[in-house]
Amino acid sequence: MHLADTWLDGATSLPAGATKAVGWSPTDWVDNTLATWKRLCDPMAQQISTVWASSLPEEAKSMAGPLLSIMSQMGGIAFGSQLGQALGRLSREVLTSTDIGLPLGPKGVAAILPGAVESFAAGLEQPRSEILTFLATREAAHHRLFSHVPWLASQLLGAVEAYAMGMKIDMTGIEELARDINPTSLADPAAMEQLLSQGVFEPKATPAQTQALERLETLLALIEGWVQTVVTAALGERIPGEAALSETLRRRRASGGPAEQTFATLVGLELRPRKLREAGALWERLTRAVGMDARDAVWQHPDLLPATDDLDDPAAFIDRVIGGDTSGIDEAIAELERDQQARGADDSGHDGGPVDN
Repeated sequence: MHLADTWLDGATSLPAGATKAVGWSPTDWVDNTLATWKRLCDPMAQQISTVWASSLPEEAKSMAGPLLSIMSQMGGIAFGSQLGQALGRLSREVLTSTDIGLPLGPKGVAAILPGAVESFAAGLEQPRSEILTFLATREAAHHRLFSHVPWLASQLLGAVEAYAMGMKIDMTGIEELARDINPTSLADPAAMEQLLSQGVFEPKATPAQTQALERLETLLALIEGWVQTVVTAALGERIPGEAALSETLRRRRASGGPAEQTFATLVGLELRPRKLREAGALWERLTRAVGMDARDAVWQHPDLLPATDDLDDPAAFIDRVIGGDTSGIDEAIAELERDQQARGADDSGHDGGPVDN
């Protein structure tokens, strides 16, 4: 990781963000990211904890009586079981702590999962040492962004959380089970557990979330595009297989692998950034036009970042950066800094991990 950061120093003006480098087992990954997953999944869990009781016919409700609260608890338990199984599967697939583009682990802790890396490398032609260096450099680049762009981690996780809060559960299957329930089974915990385990919780996006989803997907694409740009600049002449490895990861992400599927199940969000190539091309063109210092200064405030339309036509955005068009941004940055200071005072008793950003 030290070598990766040394090479990145020549590719970005953002300083090193990782203060600790570790190797994680799948269990370590779950332990270190669970708090963030709970935050992201809580809106879905809250809906599911009440959906069973609210779907029961009146006869069953009257017979259930005090057991309704137990049903709510068991609905939450059913989702908790689903969460545990999904994270268990995902923990065997992720390569690094930032593999899916979100700051899931503790701030400043760069982590690589050797077991998953070994499986990933098995089908590739590049030497293991090059693959490991490539992944370590990507991990270090992510940490530079998440550590030194103060608003990024909280806004990114907050956007996912807000999206999940607006999610609606498709209750069709649950309502059918509730209508067919035998009221006498409500007094049998074993029968109830079996019944609850049959539920298939299908999240459905509401029309109001479409715009929010586009913004979130654009931000994810900008993060990935920036990481790819600086990693290519840092490794392009040092690791012959860098371009092939980048393409492999891009295809892995675009195909909707286990990470994307798990996230869709748990949070109701298809975490597949759109326009990855366009975002990467924009950052590359911007670097050539204004240099890495001005390029990285774009991350000072979310209003300075490219919008979705800019990915399709980056020329106008690059012209704005060259022309120094920051109308209204200074005031926005000052307001953002005041908000962060106030939040920091409120969170002074926390450990500073991504959940408390």
